[in-house]
Amino acid sequence: MSVPVTPFPTRDLPPVAQQPRLTVIGTGYLGATHAVSMAVLGYEVLGVDVDPAKVDALVAGRVPFHEPGLPEKLAEALASGRLRFSSSMQEAAEFGDVHFVCVGTPQQRGSNAADLTYVDGAFRELASHITRRALVVGKSTVPVGTAARLAALVREVAPAGADVEVAWNPEFLREGYAVQDTLHPDRLVFGVESPWAEAQLRAAFRPVLDEGTPLVVADLPTSELVKVAANSFLATKISFINAMAEICEATGADVSLLASALSHDTRIGGRFLKPGLGFGGGCLPKDIRAFSARADELGVGQAVRFLDEVDAINLRRRQRTVDLVAELVDGDLAGKKVAALGAAFKPNSDDIRDAPALDVARMLRDAGAIVTVYDPEAMANAARVRPELRYAPSLTAAVVDADVVVLLTEWQQFRDADPEDLGALVHTRRIVDGRHALDADRYRAAGWEYRALGRPVAPRTVEISVDEQDELQRSA
Repeated sequence: MSVPVTPFPTRDLPPVAQQPRLTVIGTGYLGATHAVSMAVLGYEVLGVDVDPAKVDALVAGRVPFHEPGLPEKLAEALASGRLRFSSSMQEAAEFGDVHFVCVGTPQQRGSNAADLTYVDGAFRELASHITRRALVVGKSTVPVGTAARLAALVREVAPAGADVEVAWNPEFLREGYAVQDTLHPDRLVFGVESPWAEAQLRAAFRPVLDEGTPLVVADLPTSELVKVAANSFLATKISFINAMAEICEATGADVSLLASALSHDTRIGGRFLKPGLGFGGGCLPKDIRAFSARADELGVGQAVRFLDEVDAINLRRRQRTVDLVAELVDGDLAGKKVAALGAAFKPNSDDIRDAPALDVARMLRDAGAIVTVYDPEAMANAARVRPELRYAPSLTAAVVDADVVVLLTEWQQFRDADPEDLGALVHTRRIVDGRHALDADRYRAAGWEYRALGRPVAPRTVEISVDEQDELQRSA
């Protein structure tokens, strides 16, 4: 059911393109997924990127990152003739009625603030070529206040002047489920300044809205805040249960049982209440840091000061995982062989940005361990960033002669591994479950010494209640 909204009055509007031609500026993870999905929905789409290698790969039907289902959708979109790619911003300006800007906003070097270089550059370059009425829609995650500044920039730079409007449409993609989240989102947010902009965005998302997708029509600042507020809430929930894990470790309590009990409270629920190694990736860590930095600039930093501790709790889980591995080898990691299972920040992804898994592998090596890493999809990315680590071609190769196995990314392949089969390969049956993903009872029955963050030395298997949607996603 759609969320009730009060639309702008629609009479006397400038012409609205009812089947708008779309451009997507930036074909990284967000942009490529958006371009492909919008073409699949029936729109003519032009994807634009300054990197010719990305353009060439997409034109050839190759997705330059791992995302389940996207290669098949790319092939479908290219075959339809509705999707093209280019490196020309002028071509984009001439082609598009609605332009989606999907470039990155990384963390600034030496600061928690967001680096807006790419966003500013994309808006300025695109606007400088727009000679007719058009809508430029930001999808990148930006500090509140950015959209208003860019709207003024566009009016100043664009030959069409005030006929070029700016709107904001934050993305809510989850890596591993990005195609589903684009084609069938749980909500849409339109940040607009005029009735025409709202009407044009409605036309650009008509198939999604026709499904009954909830829509929130908001002002620009609110639309910018939605994404960072959502990520801050999720990060807080993850760090909360990991803070409880720290208490459990000091008291002998079991954080998995605690999480299970909490999850049955309908006010709390089980989603994101999973204890373990914590969050990473290209969104949550940088977004909460940038949010805090922007709040400081606005003079309201105290309102989100708790996010500093959310970040600190998250980072402490990495060192505690290293400590658990060390405890299994009597405190001395020097020369010990450790099999690190996982490098990506989450399963169903090859993204190693701020990945807890890869960071723990690095920390173990720094402590003197001989670390061998295996990940089903992220090996090449990991090797580029951490060439000093050893990499194995398979799970079995990674664990051969290991003194300790440590699970760092909860790929289904690792969940399904047989403890007896693995036990025949390792030097000593010791395992640290950094993601609370394994069956503790099965491993202990197979003679393994099993340890997990926030759990007693000899824990039993605990199933944490989760949302039905999560169960469906796990089986997808």
